Amino acid sequence: MRILILGGYGIFGGRLAELLSDIGDAEILICGRSVSNATKFCQTYSGIATVTPHALDRKNIVKGIAKYQPDIVVDASGPFQGYGDNPYIVVKACIAAGVNYMDLADAADFVFGISQFDVSAKAASVYVLSGVSSFPVLTAAVLRELTKDMAVRSVTGGIAPSPHAVIGMNVMRAVISYAGTPVKLTRDGKQTLARGLTESRRFTIAPPGLLPLRNLRFSLVDVPDLQVIPGEYDGLQDILDGRGARS
Repeated sequence: MRILILGGYGIFGGRLAELLSDIGDAEILICGRSVSNATKFCQTYSGIATVTPHALDRKNIVKGIAKYQPDIVVDASGPFQGYGDNPYIVVKACIAAGVNYMDLADAADFVFGISQFDVSAKAASVYVLSGVSSFPVLTAAVLRELTKDMAVRSVTGGIAPSPHAVIGMNVMRAVISYAGTPVKLTRDGKQTLARGLTESRRFTIAPPGLLPLRNLRFSLVDVPDLQVIPGEYDGLQDILDGRGARS
């Protein structure tokens, strides 16, 4: 399988490439705007998968797909909040070329809007998957399990990255972009607006059988869960998602 990763030398794209390193028949194209950074990544890559560096901007994705003929394109570049007036250029190019697509988007509007391509993706016999990351995939998985035995009325979720985790500049740009901006969410059964990073709750995460983690502040962020999850559960009255940080 030939896998083209946009942002392949970044934090998330690079991690994905590393996780695929033990697949011998995988050919991974490490793509991004900087061919020197892509080359440096490939030079330090270890594993039995084949990696090659390429200079490819997402704006030139049509030419890139025609040239490299991938089986799947993974957009791990971002920040998805800043994709401008034509945010789905990569999605459209993949469907037109009959190539599978997935991304690691955390932008609520971007992920929520992916359903508009459902019909055309099925007609092209390809997968178009958005938000294949902590938000909203893990939230949805937990809720689907819980709703087998109970009705869910309120959801409070959060993500607290390890203090040892490396956070790239695109992640920082995405998080900072939430500050003070309108965030769509559901309260009292109605869609309303709140302000990003201006609302916080404190939680102590206590894994069963282990010492509790330090008490953390979780601040409201604009993640896909806030728009995607309410549409899946008719009785859902409230949802809040936050990103944790030590303070």
